[in-house]
Amino acid sequence: MTQALTIGQLAQATGVAARTIRYYEQVGVLPSPRRTAAGYRQYDRLGLHRLRFIARARSLGLPLRDLKTLSLILDGSPRPAVRPRLLAAVRAQLAAVRRQTVELQARQRQLEQVLHRLRTSPRERGAGGCRCLEVEGAGRDLACR
Repeated sequence: MTQALTIGQLAQATGVAARTIRYYEQVGVLPSPRRTAAGYRQYDRLGLHRLRFIARARSLGLPLRDLKTLSLILDGSPRPAVRPRLLAAVRAQLAAVRRQTVELQARQRQLEQVLHRLRTSPRERGAGGCRCLEVEGAGRDLACR
């Protein structure tokens, strides 16, 4: 890439919306590019690579606060200083995903039990109303009464 990219060209090259690129600049995740006399942004190869890095990190769920810290390190420190911070951020995100997976698996089991009860339990009318979604006891016994 020998010539600078406009924000539209950068958006097209990375798949990141121009509005998001401006936001990343505003919050300090993406350094502000140089501008033309008319005020148009001009991105170089470094800006393109940085935005691709940010987009990939965001697709993995890394928070912007971590990316801002990494961006500050990239702008002012030698590259080896980035690796330990990135490693810590990825580990934290992986731990969060694992916790969410456990929670989602528990919710899936509960929904499967409710579905089973709804399909197999006789429908009774009573003053108590439908209790099909209630979870009872430590065993999470679902009852449709």
